[in-house]
Amino acid sequence: MKLGFISSILDTSSFEDVIDTAAKLGYECVEVACWPKEKAARRYAGITHIDIEALTESKIASIRQYCHTKNVTISALAYYPNTLTADLDQRRKAVDHLKAMIAAAQKLNVSTITTFIGRIQTRTVEENLEVFQEVWTPIIRLAEKYKVRIAIENCPMLFGPDQWPGGQNLMTTPAIWRRAFDLIPSDYFGLNYDPSHFVWQQMDYIRPLYEFREKIFHVHYKDIKVYPEKLRDVGTMAYPLDYMSPKLPGLGDVDWGKYVSALTDIGYNGYSCIEIEDKAFEDSQERVLDALRLSYRYIRQFVI
Repeated sequence: MKLGFISSILDTSSFEDVIDTAAKLGYECVEVACWPKEKAARRYAGITHIDIEALTESKIASIRQYCHTKNVTISALAYYPNTLTADLDQRRKAVDHLKAMIAAAQKLNVSTITTFIGRIQTRTVEENLEVFQEVWTPIIRLAEKYKVRIAIENCPMLFGPDQWPGGQNLMTTPAIWRRAFDLIPSDYFGLNYDPSHFVWQQMDYIRPLYEFREKIFHVHYKDIKVYPEKLRDVGTMAYPLDYMSPKLPGLGDVDWGKYVSALTDIGYNGYSCIEIEDKAFEDSQERVLDALRLSYRYIRQFVI
């Protein structure tokens, strides 16, 4: 496995600075944020380290050469919108950008795009699956044409009142994965597997690795800390941030030895990226770099 990080935590850095940071700290790859250049609707979104709309042949050559010079690979192009939003104008914009990323990925010699399915948060799972099949079939067919894999992260995108009641990403559980993969069967449609989201949903994050081994295209290392005293007070029907918090790997409740052991069991040897969303390490740029250093040191005991 190659070890990297998702670049969104370095929101004020240029692409070259992100790659330089990865190389300096010992990382082998970067999941590069590729949002459209517009105002972000939430934290960790709206970051543009590769501007897809502004790509030219010379810029593509420059990006590839810079990565080669620094010996750092782009693990995936990252863009996590709600492509099923009920706002049809926003849906169209998100889908169009995702399609542009698929075409760009091939030119950049990047094999994977990491993203969300999205969800109409006030509709049922069954209703959303119908919309998903309509919206995503042409996206996956385009991915097949360009031979670019689409890896969907299993984050429910449900944190507080803005995402209540259903969250903004449909692909959250193995039960839904099976239905989605049956509706759009494709070797280019799979998962960006993040164990932390199962922790606060009180689900097994090890067992699904074995069932979906062929669908795991990319993996994340992000930790979650559940506060039992808060959970006892508000219950699982509360806003999730009322009883849990994202943490650096090793500072939460994920058993990383078991997780990486399972990845080795299934023969996963692809890209694995640390995702930093720990507010305790966001006070300054130096604290962000501390988070990258500490996370690297911790995960390196499992990933060589």
